[in-house]
Amino acid sequence: MTKNKLAQPFLKWAGGKRQLLPEIRKYIPKKINTYYEPFLGAGAVLFDIQPKKAVINDINTELINTYIAIRDHVDELINDLKKHKNEKEYFYAIRDLDRKEEFKKLSLVERASRIIYLNKTCFNGLFRVNSQGHFNVPFGKYKNPQIVNEIVLRAVHNYLNSNDITILNVDFEKAVENAKKGDFIYFDPPYDPVSDTSSFTGYSLYGFDKDDQIRLRDLFVELDKRGCKVLLSNSATDFIKDLYKDFHIEVVSANRNINANASRRGKIDEVLVMNYEPDR
Repeated sequence: MTKNKLAQPFLKWAGGKRQLLPEIRKYIPKKINTYYEPFLGAGAVLFDIQPKKAVINDINTELINTYIAIRDHVDELINDLKKHKNEKEYFYAIRDLDRKEEFKKLSLVERASRIIYLNKTCFNGLFRVNSQGHFNVPFGKYKNPQIVNEIVLRAVHNYLNSNDITILNVDFEKAVENAKKGDFIYFDPPYDPVSDTSSFTGYSLYGFDKDDQIRLRDLFVELDKRGCKVLLSNSATDFIKDLYKDFHIEVVSANRNINANASRRGKIDEVLVMNYEPDR
């Protein structure tokens, strides 16, 4: 099956991998049995590789609901998206739904439609929730955001339905419990903060701290022992480089556009860690 170039991320996401794809591509193994991506986010790597068999996962329930809605109810979702308005008062009414009792009554499609709408119209296209799990990004004041990208939604729908793709909403360890020799796992966790003020783990209620990074490293080691090929991206901090010192590390530069502070956008060093020699 040839890749459908129209199947691509339908959301903007903090830490999204579009900028890093040319680097990541260099290190994707030629032969993959099952592809695993436990920190899916907007799915840039998934849609770039388009594996025929994959297990994709994210801890963010609203995000995973959106993938399921696109897979199972794409026509209804496109219809529902058409009702949204790029207006400030309307934006805040939709944004604040998750603070109200009626939020629980929204259908899967309505919740997915809300997430896509907020993502397209909020400031900087961020997805961020506060400690109560409420979406808290302000209105973006864009002239003409593309709320309904029907072509991309249908292409993603077709990809998810014409391949063997399992969608999960569990902890990253559980997401790879069935991974075995010949499988390929790509880990794109919330990054280790470069400074105390730069931590951005606000896209799910479950922040990601140093203990989680260590737990992830231990899982990386275990998957290595199982005979899986594992690739991980993270920030190039001393902590991360030390955690993975026994593995092959490539330092790469990536542009970071999603940051409220413009001075913090631009090139930052990231690492790609792998437990195999890259196919040259």
